[in-house]
Amino acid sequence: MQVTVEKIPDPEVHAVRPCSLYTCTYRTRNRALHPLWESVDLVPAGERQSPINIRWRDSVYDPGLKPLTISYDPATCLHIWNNGYSFLVEFEDSTDKSVIEGGPLEDNYRLKQFHFHWGAIDAWGSEHTVDSKCYPAELHLVHWNAVKFENFEDAALEENGLAVIGVFLKLGKQHKELQKLVDTLPSIKHKDTLVEFGSFDPSCLMPTCPDYWTYSGSLTTPPLSESVTWIIKKQPVEVDHDQLEQFRTLLFTSEGEKEKRMVDNFRPLQPLMNRTVRSSFRHDYVLNIQAKPKPSTSQATP
Repeated sequence: MQVTVEKIPDPEVHAVRPCSLYTCTYRTRNRALHPLWESVDLVPAGERQSPINIRWRDSVYDPGLKPLTISYDPATCLHIWNNGYSFLVEFEDSTDKSVIEGGPLEDNYRLKQFHFHWGAIDAWGSEHTVDSKCYPAELHLVHWNAVKFENFEDAALEENGLAVIGVFLKLGKQHKELQKLVDTLPSIKHKDTLVEFGSFDPSCLMPTCPDYWTYSGSLTTPPLSESVTWIIKKQPVEVDHDQLEQFRTLLFTSEGEKEKRMVDNFRPLQPLMNRTVRSSFRHDYVLNIQAKPKPSTSQATP
């Protein structure tokens, strides 16, 4: 998940996720981390860092979790820009016109921006994984608690300051609503380029299934503060290969600099530590896979 709390140095991606179709493991090249995370001063010794691998069987069904209510006003959409790590679509957030409530949240949270993380190829790219499975990309919709804080920057540094909805993207049919974003990407190819992007309702990027996991975590870029209530949608949305390829045409670099493709812009997985991942849905059926009964054998008597 990316925020624009402070300016950070230009990236050069080194973390690699080699994945099979169903599982994802981690290894690194000679330089172990993306420069975004290699400064010791920026990495807190916290126990609630993100992203994580969500283990379906270890998540706990919480019947007290409410449905998540999403209410976005398309008119609050402002612009789309390349911040050097992803492309961000930002929203006007001075009032409660685009908010989420319910779910695991006690307050209303205003939409600030959304962005994506993706891989160099379709085999990996998501920040979170489910039972070690990678997805090609992950959408993050970033909201802040305007009840307890005066602005996004303050909320991003404090507990319960942010709520981020994570949506996995998987290969499938073309996503018609996403295409409006994809068509704009050539105009923001280089770092620090920005264009107006009005009247867009990001709820069109959500899956229809209401089920989600939730846990307490952190930003995944500096300052890595443990301020985030994560809401990870269970159902992915479908996009096609060509749409993801358009993501990969963006550059980490400014115009005039040596070009570096914007790919693998994710943080490595972090340990779960003592946290519990709660689910809004029952999943007992996963645990109750019964073996077929063995056929009874009767011994013949002479």
